Amino acid sequence: MTGSLLRQLAMARSVGQWLPGYLRARRHRSSAPPRRIWLTIADHFEPWWHEPDEATALARVERWARLWPAIAQRHRDSAGRPACYTFFYPEEQYHGAVMDALAAMHQRGIGDVEVHLHHDGDSEQAFVERVTVFLQRLRHRHDLLHEDENGIRFAFIHGNWALDNSRPDGRYCGLNNEISLLRDLGCYADMTLPSAPSPTQARMVNTIYWATDDPARPKSHDIGVPVTPGKRAVGDLLMIPGPLALNLREWRTPGVPKVEVGELAGNCIPTEHRARLWTSVAPRLGDDVFVKLFTHGAPEKNAVPLLEQGALSRTFEFVSTEAARIGADLYFVSAWDMWRAVDAIRCGADPVETVIAPPLLPRREAVAL
Repeated sequence: MTGSLLRQLAMARSVGQWLPGYLRARRHRSSAPPRRIWLTIADHFEPWWHEPDEATALARVERWARLWPAIAQRHRDSAGRPACYTFFYPEEQYHGAVMDALAAMHQRGIGDVEVHLHHDGDSEQAFVERVTVFLQRLRHRHDLLHEDENGIRFAFIHGNWALDNSRPDGRYCGLNNEISLLRDLGCYADMTLPSAPSPTQARMVNTIYWATDDPARPKSHDIGVPVTPGKRAVGDLLMIPGPLALNLREWRTPGVPKVEVGELAGNCIPTEHRARLWTSVAPRLGDDVFVKLFTHGAPEKNAVPLLEQGALSRTFEFVSTEAARIGADLYFVSAWDMWRAVDAIRCGADPVETVIAPPLLPRREAVAL
């Protein structure tokens, strides 16, 4: 059996898993243009990818600290604010100097930090202890993450896509009750998905929804209850996925359509067509579309195209152009502020008044170079 045929078979199995959910989301989607587009970029930021020496890992961070601020300043949203970026940093790669560098971008209003984790065969106690220590370090040593009356809050991305023990072989997690544990630890939203063509991909597609945990079974987020404006929360953990679709215009392999998952990488560069696809399929609540893109931005194979060859700038340009084409306002937000906008709509409030107007206007002055 040829490699091309194997790829086509794997693609067919993957698409068959999520295509019904994709079609269902399309069927219920409003045909009217949205009034607002909220854009966040979630970086699975792993400086120690492929286990380099410390100098190489720190150089990867330094590249972002040196080049990202200027890129952020070149792009402004409908409120005049600079581009924003969220580093989902892996707990197992904690390094004080790295966190300080990321915290400096956070203080300038152009970056934020959230939680990323790779684990395998884990126990509940070990997981809770490790995440708790990480949260405390980020919050109290580096003034990162966010806090409300319920304590430290964080967004989460699961390494290897294996949220809630969702791989069929049981690898890279081990916790059937991970969703409950994340809820209890203060997770306000999971942003792992989409994970196609991985079998960890959920059946819920292009929908912001509530997952309810079944501690006795894996992959409790496979289905859930869509968030509805003005309605109460009805689950354990909010899922904010990125766009998932078939890209029938741009083909990665002859005979195999590209699966669009909102990835930015050296081998997955932004295009005008992709930007149009993102905004047309990404989760929508009323008049608002939420576009969550992702990357693994630390390794050179992605960092150089993104930062030095213009791919990241083109991402903001293409989404801005698409927003102008359909007459929508565009807001660059962190993962935290995307959640705040979603929650405002859920509560029946104005997301712009909640997220943009009072809290964030002072940050526009803080980012001046």
